[in-house]
Amino acid sequence: MKVFTRTVLYSLLVLILKTHWASCQPLNSKTAFTRQDSLRGSLNAEREWWDVDYYTIDIHPDYEKRSLQGKTTIAFKVLKPFTIMQIDLQEPMRITRVLWNKKELSFLREGNAWHIRFPEKAKLSQKESMEIFFEGNPRVAARPPWDGGWIFQKDRQGRPWMSVACQGLGASVWYPCKDHQSDEPDAGANINITVPDTLVAVANGRLIYKKTIQPGTLTYSWAVTNPINNYNIVPYIGKYVHWQEEYLGEKGKLSCDYWVLDYELEKAKQQFQQVPKMLKSFEYWFGPYPFYEDGFKLVQSPHLGMEHQSAVAYGNGFQNGYRGRDLSGTGWGDKWDFIIVHESGHEWFANNITTKDIADMWVHEGFTNYSETLFTTSEYGIEAGNDYVIGTRKLIRNDIPIIGHYGVNKEGSGDMYYKGGNLIHTIRSIISNDEKFRQILRGLNKDFYHQTVTSKQVEQYISEKAGRDFSRIFDQYLRTTQVPVLEYQIDDKNSFIRYRFKNCLADFSMPLKIKLEKETWIEPGTEWKQVNIPRGFDTDKFEVDRNFYIQTQKTSLP
Repeated sequence: MKVFTRTVLYSLLVLILKTHWASCQPLNSKTAFTRQDSLRGSLNAEREWWDVDYYTIDIHPDYEKRSLQGKTTIAFKVLKPFTIMQIDLQEPMRITRVLWNKKELSFLREGNAWHIRFPEKAKLSQKESMEIFFEGNPRVAARPPWDGGWIFQKDRQGRPWMSVACQGLGASVWYPCKDHQSDEPDAGANINITVPDTLVAVANGRLIYKKTIQPGTLTYSWAVTNPINNYNIVPYIGKYVHWQEEYLGEKGKLSCDYWVLDYELEKAKQQFQQVPKMLKSFEYWFGPYPFYEDGFKLVQSPHLGMEHQSAVAYGNGFQNGYRGRDLSGTGWGDKWDFIIVHESGHEWFANNITTKDIADMWVHEGFTNYSETLFTTSEYGIEAGNDYVIGTRKLIRNDIPIIGHYGVNKEGSGDMYYKGGNLIHTIRSIISNDEKFRQILRGLNKDFYHQTVTSKQVEQYISEKAGRDFSRIFDQYLRTTQVPVLEYQIDDKNSFIRYRFKNCLADFSMPLKIKLEKETWIEPGTEWKQVNIPRGFDTDKFEVDRNFYIQTQKTSLP
């Protein structure tokens, strides 16, 4: 009876989580696209002529009015002469004034896009700067971080607690910017946050100063020196306290800063002891932490968590698992804090390596999902890691392809997490050499250091470094919803096994490790092949290595 009850409970958990992940992807349900989608998701003539060098964001949030007032200063480089610039700022926020070289510029609003007209063409390679003043009541997050926006909450003691979560939705939900993942500010960003002097403001990078500019307020200035995704630039405002430690990593001393609400300090100090283990594991597998100059931070957030660069959002309640649950159902996922591991893993995949288009977001989420497996492996051994990733297959839906539509700000299926992780695990199994696999992961982070990339670049890199063409395997798992089925037949005399793949691309093939008395490699395609069965082998014990994400089907010989 106890076993039955646990099984039923786990089945219910899987159903809840499947529903949860389906509803957590607000952008992947869209099937019809508008001009607004193209304006946001493509590099048109008004965007491609200039390259962002640096953002300075001055922001003054008003908790009572649920409003923001501020200014974005954009330093940019001219790539080709042009006179109209598209800036993104989402309704109901509004731009009130634009200054360039002390001249006021005219602008026209088209939904969430603002077309700013320059009186003359800037010179090629010239460095420019402009100030954009803005105000309004930003979209309030309905269910952050998935259905995002600005967050106006109160902590358990009734004090204001504010932040923002806007991945996918976009940073333009609260400040004017060039809201496209392909253009990160090359030299970083500065965010100056003015708050009541009873509160503390935390943001990305390092604290430059805090000072009183207006009576009753404090302005906190934070700066990032590395390129950063727009959606990662985030303020946290609350009654924070702070402590720091140093981690001796591959590039020397890494400052690790922790900011939590004052009444959570002791819980946090206990739970955050997992950070050095996480850093050790990820530096081993992925290479040095990518932002030593800006440090590593965990900041308690009024939502579950996000990968905000050098200021990772943490809201997991100082408990292991995903809100206390093991997503894999194997018992391994409740031995470590999901948010510390997963969101920090994004510092390598999402923040160091960023996709140019949101359609390729599997590069962020698939590799970071797999970071959970690698951390489990580091801590508990290879079979524990295998158990974990295989356990997550129950959460794969195969509803739509993992890769979305390009140029319209459209991500693919939420399967980018679990199916993406299992794809990487399958590739690791095919490579069958963990040192080579590790060097590929480290090579990705070294050779694409602080760059924006496409999925195709990542796919080709893996094939090149592995010495094997994985292109059709990537096509199969990323661009279709079909899970390959190994159909096999055993003759009456138990002398051979015939096999082939079905439910797959026409020219699909993939190596598999199978058990035939001893481990044997085969490479099924869509045409029948066969392998001899060792004399005396019990064919009931035939199986495919569980680490390959496929299905199997035994059929009868014709």
